[in-house]
Amino acid sequence: MGIFRTSSFYYAFIMTLICSALGTFFGGLLYLTIIGALVISLILGMFFQIHQPVIKKAKSGIGFVSNKFLRLGIILLGFKLNLIDLANAGIKTILVAVIVVSGVVILTYNIARKLGVNKELAILTASGTGICGAAAVMGVSPQIKVHPDAEAQKKDDEVLAVAIVAILGTIFTLIEIAIKPMLNMTSSQFGVMAGGSLHEIAHAIATGGAGGSISLSTAIITKLSRVLMLAPAALIIGIWYQRTESNGNTTKQKLPIPWFMGGFILASIIGTFIPMPVGILNGLVKLAYLVLGMAMAALGMSVNFKVFMTSGKKAVLAASIVSVVLLGFMIVVSKMFF
Repeated sequence: MGIFRTSSFYYAFIMTLICSALGTFFGGLLYLTIIGALVISLILGMFFQIHQPVIKKAKSGIGFVSNKFLRLGIILLGFKLNLIDLANAGIKTILVAVIVVSGVVILTYNIARKLGVNKELAILTASGTGICGAAAVMGVSPQIKVHPDAEAQKKDDEVLAVAIVAILGTIFTLIEIAIKPMLNMTSSQFGVMAGGSLHEIAHAIATGGAGGSISLSTAIITKLSRVLMLAPAALIIGIWYQRTESNGNTTKQKLPIPWFMGGFILASIIGTFIPMPVGILNGLVKLAYLVLGMAMAALGMSVNFKVFMTSGKKAVLAASIVSVVLLGFMIVVSKMFF
């Protein structure tokens, strides 16, 4: 492809790689773990906007990285999803994941729309809150087809949605760790609550870890059950969005199948059933986060700060309300069924 031979691509590649590598480093530090490498990469990408001449030189490359690298990163993330572990967790865990994802996405979207949030920001925020944070926002976003004139607004909505789920996820991580002594839960119950209620994998790990090794492993499995919903959720949201936007137009449109999600499922099947050294499997997962970090950094480099500072308050309110409801629901479910 011609883009690989342009200076714009190399500028974008190097800048986003630096942001992602630094995000991985800082995301591994004790007090920054709950923020996560992806969100830190996004923030570092925003800082690059201080030097606009470089951003302008890399503009087309930044667009390519935020789009194509995102898809590659999500495919590679599939290697983290061990289907046997999910099966061993039992039907209860999968059922909880289905209820949480569908319920939270629908509830968040409808509350956000009632509050006056635009359609794209509402569904992206709902996806991040219900499924798996930033990766879900970026996974669902390609399914939201908008007019070329609205692409810039959509990019801003993506960043806003990522910021919302990152901030709320961090807040609720601290809340859940703080209220742990009052919940009177077993380690397994606390892990189910953490994995079922928190937005990012990093949030579930940080909270689950506070309850010990059993709590941590349970939190990860419960959270990955929600990650598994990313592919079907993206497909369903794409079909729903296309139909609502057609406004009765009977012209046959192309079915919005997220092919890269097929790669995500295939990667999880390979990682689960094909014997592979643990070092290689872990390396592929690390590569996934590095590539996703580059996509997040590219997104940060293209954000419109005026929109970022003035929009999204109502979306934050909607996601906050649903996050409280979700936490209460998971406390009850964990105590009653696990």
